[in-house]
Amino acid sequence: MLRIKSPQDAGAALVFIVIGLAGAYFGRDLTFGSAASMGPGYFPVILSWIIVVLGVIVGARAAVIEGPPIESVQLRPIAVIVTAIIIFGYLIDIVGLAITAALLTILAAYARRGVNLLETLLLAAGLGAFCVLVFVYGLLQPFPAWWGR
Repeated sequence: MLRIKSPQDAGAALVFIVIGLAGAYFGRDLTFGSAASMGPGYFPVILSWIIVVLGVIVGARAAVIEGPPIESVQLRPIAVIVTAIIIFGYLIDIVGLAITAALLTILAAYARRGVNLLETLLLAAGLGAFCVLVFVYGLLQPFPAWWGR
């Protein structure tokens, strides 16, 4: 009888295998091609099978190595992060990338307990400036950098 020693690894293995098989299934209608002449389905199908293999490896590990049990689902982090992503979509055109990135860093910090406000504000300021430097000025993406621009 196979005994699962690491339920978290077993769950991750199941997710990997399902995602990999789904990718291979949905990519089956695309032209595969060859390594020398890749079709549109070559990379997705190869990547899907690599994910399945990783799932099998993680599943084998779950049967051999002791690991922690599966924890209960924490709704607070999920709700805060999903809300932050939705708010990003609404705010980016209104207040610009710098302010949006800073505000969402502050919001996302509250996905965990014990938030240090000073640390969060410093991270928000740094991340806002970094996003503008990289995406607007470095990569020339068409984001409004600042409020009103």
